[in-house]
Amino acid sequence: MLSSKKTLEKNALTIRYGIMKAISSNRGGHIGGSMDLADMLSVVYTDFIRVNPENPRDENRDFMIFSKGHAGPALYSALCFKGFFPPERLENLNKPNSLLPGHCDRNKVPGVDATTGSLGQGLSIACGAAHAAKIKGTDQRVYCVIGDGEAAEGQIWEAAQYAAHYELDNLIAFLDWNNKQIDGTVDEVMKLGDPVKKFEAFGWNAQLVTGTDVIGIQKAINSAVTCHSKKPVMIVLKTVKGQGAKCIMEMPNNHCIALTDELKEKVMSELDEQAEKLEMEVV
Repeated sequence: MLSSKKTLEKNALTIRYGIMKAISSNRGGHIGGSMDLADMLSVVYTDFIRVNPENPRDENRDFMIFSKGHAGPALYSALCFKGFFPPERLENLNKPNSLLPGHCDRNKVPGVDATTGSLGQGLSIACGAAHAAKIKGTDQRVYCVIGDGEAAEGQIWEAAQYAAHYELDNLIAFLDWNNKQIDGTVDEVMKLGDPVKKFEAFGWNAQLVTGTDVIGIQKAINSAVTCHSKKPVMIVLKTVKGQGAKCIMEMPNNHCIALTDELKEKVMSELDEQAEKLEMEVV
């Protein structure tokens, strides 16, 4: 049975609190593109992905490939929420000798399936995992998250062509379409155009979902896992960088920022207001 909207919104807020715990411990980081993935991660880790925190390398698990590796704090928070490690570990983001590096690292963080950070590579890794599952005849699914700026990389489109050719319908990807990257807007740096039409042209099933619409995301994923169309699935998330915290969303450059005490207090105040509306106890 799939979860209710309120449950998913509460879990998304829990993930945002975890992102803040991690990034504030390092007094800054990739907050914008981490916060805007919390709603999707809530849905995936609450209702769909089959993983075992007691055995992170379970051979029968589903995979999550964060090609957008700089959004590691979002994935780390989701893994913490799922029980892969205690909340205290989030307070060690990117510190010397830390087991919680700034970008995703499969050798240091339980539940991370691919070391990423060099953009453009993760979708290829996801294709490999999905193809391997097909060859083995398992029912494993592979989830992959890419960024819209990252979609300027040619390797993304080579992987898109590969996934369609080999009919990898066990691959569900998400494109974080927030139209911002480190050097400016995506439209300024390298226009993406209509990503839904592009992926459809490459032979994928693709659809656009508002990034805060947890039920819309839930329906899109459920359709992907129940419809055997022999096509990979791309769910384009129309997001606002930093969503969940208005004071971050309104910043013109919020890719990677210093988190002052004043800014942290503003963000936490906004999150606390949301928790009160959801009748959610904050630990």
